[in-house]
Amino acid sequence: MSHSHIETDAALYAAYAQASTQLFYPKGTVRCSGDALFRTRAARDLGCILDVDPRVIGWLCLPIQFETELGPHVADFLVDYQGGTRILLDAVEQSEAPEIKEGAALAGYRYRGVPREEIESGFRLANARDMLRYANCRTPLNDRIRMLSALEEAGSLTVAECLNVFREVQPMTGLSWMVLHELIVVDLDEAMIGPETVIRRFQR
Repeated sequence: MSHSHIETDAALYAAYAQASTQLFYPKGTVRCSGDALFRTRAARDLGCILDVDPRVIGWLCLPIQFETELGPHVADFLVDYQGGTRILLDAVEQSEAPEIKEGAALAGYRYRGVPREEIESGFRLANARDMLRYANCRTPLNDRIRMLSALEEAGSLTVAECLNVFREVQPMTGLSWMVLHELIVVDLDEAMIGPETVIRRFQR
């Protein structure tokens, strides 16, 4: 089902209204293809994870309502992955409700409830939050070329070694935008991003 065929009845409007009253930081997104509306802190955190997942092409908030044995349900996200996979995701506390999974299947969608423990596991979420503060900034062309040229010559550099490369924006602003837009890559799971974090050119 395409985005143009999204249902817009009372339950869906209620989900939008609930989300529109919430404000969760960071406010910036990279691959969100519509309004960034989040009902819970956990949903916002899952959105952060989606924005740094190289498999994700794009995601849409509160995309569609479908019927379940528990009543109407609006998922947190509709996510498009590389390879053509499309799946509805909910941020859940512990485990997904089988009734919701069945309702999504009857509506023609794959569905998964992502538990909070998985969302918060490791350092990825904290690093994603830090970088997404700069999602609405942009690394100027001069700084991008200098950074990519330095990596081309060296193969890899640490964050500390890149601090003097950026002249038009603050270094972490420039680095974060380039990571989010898949020009360079850092390990988001090993540790919090720091001076010793290794940077390489992104390769799909």
